[in-house]
Amino acid sequence: MKSILWFRISSILLFLYGVGYSFSFLVFRPHTREGRAVWSFMRRTRIPEGESSVTYSDFFMGFGLFAAALFFFESFLSWYCSFLVGEYIEGAIVLAWSLLVLQIISLVLSWRYFGTVQALMSVLTGGSVGIALALVTPIRL
Repeated sequence: MKSILWFRISSILLFLYGVGYSFSFLVFRPHTREGRAVWSFMRRTRIPEGESSVTYSDFFMGFGLFAAALFFFESFLSWYCSFLVGEYIEGAIVLAWSLLVLQIISLVLSWRYFGTVQALMSVLTGGSVGIALALVTPIRL
């Protein structure tokens, strides 16, 4: 079952993507004077939210870490697909298609808003899921 290997490769790549994404949000510091000014403004500007208030940098950090959590969940789903292939192939196909579509969306968003490294990781993870999907999808003639 070569598809099992490809699902596990995609799982490991998604896990590494999540680790890199988390790390980048936790250590991010702008390098330019303008960037530092914006970052400082984001950390000082508070937004009332119910009984408390948060800063724009809190939103930035929260959304970034939430995205990383989704990569970890995708990693789990991809690993789980490797088990489903032997027991419930239709379930593996459905999950694999959803992972592939999600990585295509990630590629478009990464290319537009983030950068080459993130787009490349989307290509690698989406490609490995696509290969696994191609190997597990029955060909009907």
